[in-house]
This record gives sequence, structure tokens and C-alpha cells, in this order.
Amino acid sequence: MTPKILLTEPIAAAGMELLRAAGEVHVAHATDPATLAAGPLTTADALVVRSSPVTAGMLEAGRRLRVVGRHGAGLDGIDLAAADRLGIPVVSTPGANAESVAEFVILAALTLARQAPSAAASLARGAFPAGRSLPSAVVAAGLTGTMLAGRTLGLVGLGAIGRGVATRAQGLGMNVIGYDVATATPPPGVRLVALDDLLREADVVSLHVPQTPQTTGLIGAAALARMRPDALLVNTARAGVVDSGAVLAALDAGRLRGYAVDVFAPEPPRPDDPLLHHRRVFATPHMAAMTHDALDSMAVAVARSVIAHLQAPGGNQP
Repeated sequence: MTPKILLTEPIAAAGMELLRAAGEVHVAHATDPATLAAGPLTTADALVVRSSPVTAGMLEAGRRLRVVGRHGAGLDGIDLAAADRLGIPVVSTPGANAESVAEFVILAALTLARQAPSAAASLARGAFPAGRSLPSAVVAAGLTGTMLAGRTLGLVGLGAIGRGVATRAQGLGMNVIGYDVATATPPPGVRLVALDDLLREADVVSLHVPQTPQTTGLIGAAALARMRPDALLVNTARAGVVDSGAVLAALDAGRLRGYAVDVFAPEPPRPDDPLLHHRRVFATPHMAAMTHDALDSMAVAVARSVIAHLQAPGGNQP
């Protein structure tokens, strides 16, 4: 019997082609759990999602499900306890987007360090007066940046993305320190430290941990109080790892120089979310992994993993 593969949203063509060669593919163009549970999931042998949730109700409705594939690394949006209870394996694509995200972290840190958004906005609205050089006007406007070379990067999490950031930061001449509860041997050139020491020493703190009960709110008021007042914070991990209210308070009080954030809860954020409008925040729409290269890699990886489960002995039988 040809397996039926349900995608909530399309993935890159390279992955779609693999799936179509292995089964009957249907794209729901929907992410609402109730909508999916009431219809498409009831006959699906496999489910592939991007960043949308997979609830217990969805898994229970998918009586034929043999595998759930996550187009990405994080599994916090999937009810893993329900999947385990129902015997449905869950696969993801760890590492497939690591290079893309690592590049983006460096972009975000440089953007904050050089005050690029404020400078570009000032130029566009004609804020620099005639009669003086632009470099002089930049200094007068308080838009002078700082270099990253010679400064310290603190990586909270040393998985594939954190290690990729470390390599790139070292290429810029940064000193790199790291904290990871699961890592005993750091990447080359990275000094392992306790979290409190990392927060005290780092000029740039970049987060690379999943959102779990242990990491939710990890960077809150207490952690921010330990950081240098001229430090920069970059979050491409998960929104819940950071207390956004505490970050805004620290920015307003001059206890944090800048915050780059690519993840929100909910997504998309509300248009009136203060993070989107603060002059010291560089906010982007969950795009750190959004390169053609990473999208192809994730699509192929999730397709191959899903197909492997469907083609395992007994895996494609209802």
C-alpha cells in the first residue's frame, strides 16, 4: 500500500521530490491542530511539520501515523510524551541548519555592535545635517560602534550551532568562552566556564539551548544583572529562554546595550510587541535558518528520515 504523507506546509523542492517518490503527498496548507485532527491526519501514515505545534490530539487523531518529521532541530512544539505513549517515532534535522544560523548570529552581533539599524534609519530620514562630514555627524549622533575583535563572546550551549559560531567568532579575533551542561570537552580555542562567570565576562552573549523546563527564563532579571552593562545579547534559540520584559527593563535602565532576537512567542509576534519597536533591539522574523542552502538541507534530511521509517519492515502498513 502506498503510504500517505501529510505536510502542514510545503518544504523545499529537493525534499518534496523525495517524498513524492516514496508515497502519496498531500500539503494541507494549514497548521491549526483542530483543523488537521478533524480531517487530513485521519488517513496519514506520516506527518511533516515546520515550526507549527504537534499536539496530543493531533497524534491521537492520526491513527495510521508511523512517523512525525520536524523540518528543523527543536522539538519543543511537539508533544513527545504523547508520541512516546502512542509509539510514534519523531525525527528532526539537527545540524542541517547549523551553518546558516551560525552565520546569522555573527550578522546579528555585528549589527548591534555597529548600531547599523539606527544609523540606516537616521540616514533615510535625513537626520544628518548638511555642512559637516557624515563621519563627524555619525559621532555627534552617538552612533559610533564597537569592534568585535578582541572582545569576548559567551556561548550558552555548544551544540552544532554554538560550535559554528565559535569558529566564526575566532576568525574575527574574538575570545570565546562557553557554558554547556552536557559538554566536557569544548571546541578548539573555547574555554569552558560556569554560567555566572560567562555572564560576567562576555561582551556578547549568544544563546544556543533548547527550551526545556530547566532553560525557560534562563536569562531573566537575575542573569541580566550579572552581565556587563555594555554587553550585547543574541537569541536565535527559543523565545522562552529569555524573559523579554526583563530585557526591555535592562535596556531602558542602561544595564544592557542591545538585544538581537529572532524568535518569539507567539509567532508571529503582535505588531505592538515592544521588542519590535525598541531602538536598541534588532528583531527579525525567525529567519536565522532561512537560506536556500539550509532549507534544501533540512528538506532532504527530514524527507530521508521519514522515508526510512515508512520503508522499515512493517512501517508502511496501516
